[in-house]
This record gives sequence, C-alpha cells and structure tokens, in this order.
Amino acid sequence: MRNPIIGLIGGTGLGDALAEQIQDAVSKEMDTPFGRPSAPVLLGRIGAHRVAFLNRHGTGHRFNPSRVPYAANLFALKSLGVTAVIASGAVGSLRETIHPGHLVLPDQFIDKTWRRQTSFFDDLGAVHVEFSHPCCARLRERLMVAAEQIQTVTHSDGTYVCMEGPQFSTQAESLMHRAWGGDVIGMTALPEAKLAREAQLCYALVALVSDYDCWREHDSTVEKQTLLQEIIGNLNQATQNAAALIEKTLQSDRALCDENCACRKSLELAVWTKPDAMDPATRRRLSPLFE
Repeated sequence: MRNPIIGLIGGTGLGDALAEQIQDAVSKEMDTPFGRPSAPVLLGRIGAHRVAFLNRHGTGHRFNPSRVPYAANLFALKSLGVTAVIASGAVGSLRETIHPGHLVLPDQFIDKTWRRQTSFFDDLGAVHVEFSHPCCARLRERLMVAAEQIQTVTHSDGTYVCMEGPQFSTQAESLMHRAWGGDVIGMTALPEAKLAREAQLCYALVALVSDYDCWREHDSTVEKQTLLQEIIGNLNQATQNAAALIEKTLQSDRALCDENCACRKSLELAVWTKPDAMDPATRRRLSPLFE
C-alpha cells in the first residue's frame, strides 16, 4: 500500500486535543452525495503517518449524536484516500472494574439507535456486509501495543451499547444494559462503524470513560455541580490518555492496516443486486466506496 492515510474522528473531549497534534495541517472543505461532513477535514501528519482529522460533532460541538452526518463524514474520509479510521468517543461505564478515566477498545457493539442513516446503499440496491466482528482486529492490536507504552489503564475489549440519545438512560435501562452484557454505553459508535465497514475501511474505537452510568447510585450528599465537575475532570483525564495513546500508535513506523485485511474487502460478496438493476448515476456517485 502506498502512503496510506489514517482517518481520525474526534469525539467529545478529544477533538481539540487531536487537532493540536497535527503537523502541517491544511483545512479542506468537503461535499459528498450525503451532504457536508460535520466540519472541514484537517489534513497533515502525526508521527510517521499522514492523517485526515474530522471533528464528529462539528465546530463548537454543533451536532448532537442523533444529528451527526455520519454518512457524509465517512464518505468524505474515504474520498480523500483514507484506509483506516481511529475514532474516539466519551462513554459511561457499566462495570465496576471499568473506572472513570480508563480507556476501552471495544470489540463488540449493541445497536439501540433508530433515527440515523445506517447505510450508503439504500438508493443503489441490496448490500449486506459482514459485521460479526465490527472493529478491525489488527488496528485494535496496534492500539493495544501502544497502550502498553503509556501510563494509563486500557481495557483491550468490551461491548459498547450505542443508544439513540440525546437523553441519557433511565436507571432501569442502565440495569438492562448490564444484564445484556454491555460494558460501556455511548451514543456515537453506530452507525459510524457500520458505514466504515461499507466503505471498506478498517475501524477501531477508543472509548473514553467519563463516569459510571446511572445503574450506580451517586452519593446523595454530593452536590450536582460537584458531580458535574468530577465528570468533567474524568473526561479531561481520559482525553489526555486517549491523545497519548493515539499519538503513540501513530509514531510507530509499522503499517496499521493493509489491503489483505478483510475490512478492506467487505464489499466483495456483499452486493446482491445485479448490475443491470442498479441506477448507473447512483453507482457513479458511490464509486469511491468500491475503490
């Protein structure tokens, strides 16, 4: 693979921290068949790798999780030549052993979203990608190797429950998510990971734990403002940890993915609609996804 570009999607807390690490940054306005992405894409370099950075929630945290233009974001990155995506996002912990400030590299998702565009191909035909293992194992391995070189606790796997939001869970829902086997809960990993798979991109997520979800009772003697400041402090700590992890990963000269990865061939057996039944103009608009 020649000079691959690594896509970086910054979530709550990490957007500004990642953007500050990019050397020789150039801002590029984009448009796609799915509209404009959340923000201009920053092109540059971190360590040994060329990167394309996109702030998921937009400048000033404009988009709530239900309104993020996920399809435009992933299409824009793919169009720029991105081959792998390292995303980040704040989560609540569903487990005592996953403490605020820790990082988690999820390997599984439970999708509870319902308001979002989940596929690029609705207007093209029937496309069914394999999604049993939603994150790229090789990319997660590279992140875990880097995690062993920094001073933070990083959990090498976990199940991420993705809820619709923008409201948080009820306590009954939170207890249900624990019973389902969820380890963390957030609002942004899906359909992002599904669209990455449809775009034939390797995808991994660094989850930043800001607090325990509401299954765990807060101390009733602590004021709400104090609790909020504690959560913000946890998120700031997790942000610093995640920025260090991603920077350490990108400092390595080793390739983070290659064309032999199954993620990069996800459309080979996925398209069920016959070519002569597809609209040629739609096929042309979506051509970057097949490259």
